[in-house]
Amino acid sequence: MKLGELLINQGRLTEDRLNIALIEQRKSGEQLGKILIQLGFVSESRLRETLGESLDQESIDLSGVVPDADALKFVSQETARQHNILPLSFDSKARVLTLAIEDVFNLSVIDRLRAQIGNKVEIKPVLAGQVELITAIDQFYGYELSIDGILHELETGEINYQGIQAEDGQYDQPLVRLVDAILSDAVKEGASDVHFEPEEYFLRIRYRIDGTLRQIRSLHKTYWSAITVRLKVISGMNIAEARAPQDGRITMQLVGHAIDFRVSSLPTTHGENFVLRILDRDKGIMALDKLGLPEDTLSLLKIIMARPEGIILVTGPTGSGKTTTLYSMLTHINTVDVNIMTLEDPVEYPMTMIRQTSINDNVKLGFADGIRTLMRQDPDIILVGEIRDEDTAEMAFRAAMTGHQVFSTLHTNSAIGTISRLVDIGVSPEVLSGNIIGVLGQRLIRKLCVFCKEAYQPEPFEKMILGLDDEDNTSLYKTKGCPKCNDIGYKGRTSLLEVLKIDADMDELIAQRATQKVLLEYAQSKGFRRLADDGIRRVIEGITSLEEISRVIDLTDRI
Repeated sequence: MKLGELLINQGRLTEDRLNIALIEQRKSGEQLGKILIQLGFVSESRLRETLGESLDQESIDLSGVVPDADALKFVSQETARQHNILPLSFDSKARVLTLAIEDVFNLSVIDRLRAQIGNKVEIKPVLAGQVELITAIDQFYGYELSIDGILHELETGEINYQGIQAEDGQYDQPLVRLVDAILSDAVKEGASDVHFEPEEYFLRIRYRIDGTLRQIRSLHKTYWSAITVRLKVISGMNIAEARAPQDGRITMQLVGHAIDFRVSSLPTTHGENFVLRILDRDKGIMALDKLGLPEDTLSLLKIIMARPEGIILVTGPTGSGKTTTLYSMLTHINTVDVNIMTLEDPVEYPMTMIRQTSINDNVKLGFADGIRTLMRQDPDIILVGEIRDEDTAEMAFRAAMTGHQVFSTLHTNSAIGTISRLVDIGVSPEVLSGNIIGVLGQRLIRKLCVFCKEAYQPEPFEKMILGLDDEDNTSLYKTKGCPKCNDIGYKGRTSLLEVLKIDADMDELIAQRATQKVLLEYAQSKGFRRLADDGIRRVIEGITSLEEISRVIDLTDRI
């Protein structure tokens, strides 16, 4: 189908306007797309989207993109201007360079570039608009984009506060580039949070990587007021308010794809403290079979999820990956024949076909009131971000009792402890019995670096904890440290899970107000494996260390 017909079918162009553009095309000989943009009939972003859909090619909006400084080194400014191309990101592991180009089928340009950079780097072209490319090349080339280079530039110049407050960002302002460079660096390092912490004389910047905080930079205090303004502008906060906490959100194109940041500011003794939670859509949701569960546990979880009504809870402390697991479960059952609705605080990862709602204190839409509203939307499955109080718990159980499947999270130390926690909130054992169908307990642990982990023979007390015989020669692994893991010894994280299936006999025990000890003994008689058991399995498999498991789980009862 021709471009004009595509735009008409999508309702983005009328036949009258297409005829006008075709007349102009015959006069000038220019491409139809360029003429449509010049006449103002179609925006460049609309045209790019249409072309991307028709060619089945990935397209990108360059207006919110921050290119990777390492990627820009592959293509000179002269080459970028000559061929109207822009390097966006470089994956050093896969050796892939993502390149924005106005014609993804222009093989001569791609081949010429491949000859310059060598065959060891794969080029991944993505479709971008012509004018957007010209603007982006002007914006990003000629300016220092590395953190060290920008700081050196700041030491020799003055801060332009007016340029910092511009929402679209002025790249001639070093502090605009500094904030972008820090956020881009945090994403590349795999951080989950970025902390900007003002002290009396300096600003501390820390990343949370694999669950632990690492200090990355210390900047002079004079930069902090300008960085604060910039963070507030791009996250939609009130720059005039410095005495009250604020929340905001940032969406940026970093390292080749969309990244969301959830921003929180808090007034402290030495200024406003900022914490940015990084929400990477590409990494946030994984398939259910990628959670690292043994086959029998995965099968048990799928059996629990197959039940048509009842509550499934995911428990664990803050930052233990509960929301990610819930999203993985929803993705597994997300089909066109079910209506899935969520109520979250806030929505972290947008998902197709799922109706997602953020709670809003300004209009008094909390979890309890929100569940009442969702019940009128004909849902099959409801996700409640967290059960925090009696009202929310009551509404969640009411939804389950009326034939809905409800997913939620709860802060407890174990799956078995969920029952007493709900009773403590105010849910009666009689209501709990028959309505909870499954509970998942979860923790996140760091994985040993595969490049430098060292094998060793365990000590007697370690064999006791692991349940190994004295004659067992199984090797364990410990940390060493290398450049691949920044000399930490760990790289990446994985989850520990315990899956508790609530059957009829356990329902009876719950209704009789049985103790946790009795519930645990019954569950174990049915094959229930605790978090400690899953952790020991990961140690014996060489995925993590005994030291790391003991950091997140109490193993003293195994001695």
